[in-house]
Amino acid sequence: EAAFWIADKFKAAGLLKLGEGWGQSLTTENGTIGHNIIGLLPGSAKVHPDRYIIVGAHYDHLGMAGKRLYPGADANASGVVAMTSVAEMLSITRSIGRSYNCNIIFAAFDAKEMNMEGSKRLWEAIAAGELTDPVSGNPITRNKIVFMVNIDQIGATLSPLRSDRPDYIIMLGNNRLRPSKRDILDYCNKNFRTHLHLGYDYYGSEQFTTIFYRLSDQRIFIDNGIPSVLFTSGITMKTNKTYDNAASLDYSILRKRILLMFHWIEKML
Repeated sequence: EAAFWIADKFKAAGLLKLGEGWGQSLTTENGTIGHNIIGLLPGSAKVHPDRYIIVGAHYDHLGMAGKRLYPGADANASGVVAMTSVAEMLSITRSIGRSYNCNIIFAAFDAKEMNMEGSKRLWEAIAAGELTDPVSGNPITRNKIVFMVNIDQIGATLSPLRSDRPDYIIMLGNNRLRPSKRDILDYCNKNFRTHLHLGYDYYGSEQFTTIFYRLSDQRIFIDNGIPSVLFTSGITMKTNKTYDNAASLDYSILRKRILLMFHWIEKML
């Protein structure tokens, strides 16, 4: 049901299928069948670029354990909504004349909770030249991937960087980008007036930053030499609990975070 919802969002945003359908099937180590949902937004309506970025968020969670439901509103329905919103916003700006020198692959990853099998499957397809651009007909190969953005757990304000600033966002991996690109988030935050408190490490700890930077789907791309960033609002006391539900999210701050990510991605293209 979630997969169909995401596919409908991709279709409504004008994304193109990378294959016969929106889904990319995968099989986990224990034999479970899963599906990534992927779509492409061409960067330009006039000249089709041969470069790509990936914007991803995992849509699986713990589900049912016995009779207990783990909704996963923050982890990671919030990230999926952020990703689909960014897809819609970039599609609108493109439709009114903006042109980008990169195409954008939007990927809703399945099986993150099963050793990140979804992001592994997408990378395997790219590495093998199995993913085909629906506009050019050419394979999307690893040397054409410019960078990757992962959005995981972005909706809560329960673990602020400072006790007096619930309006915050954490971006890990900024130091992996080219030096000329490392000030863009600050620029967007000021000039587009989101005015969020920005964090570029995981609560000031070098060790936890290193660990957390590898705990989600960006790890597959990092390990294969692709500059990758993670946007998150951090782990909270509700993470992976039955009460990680819609009421636990801060929607006004989530909206600001989505706007900032949209502006940042647009400036990076």
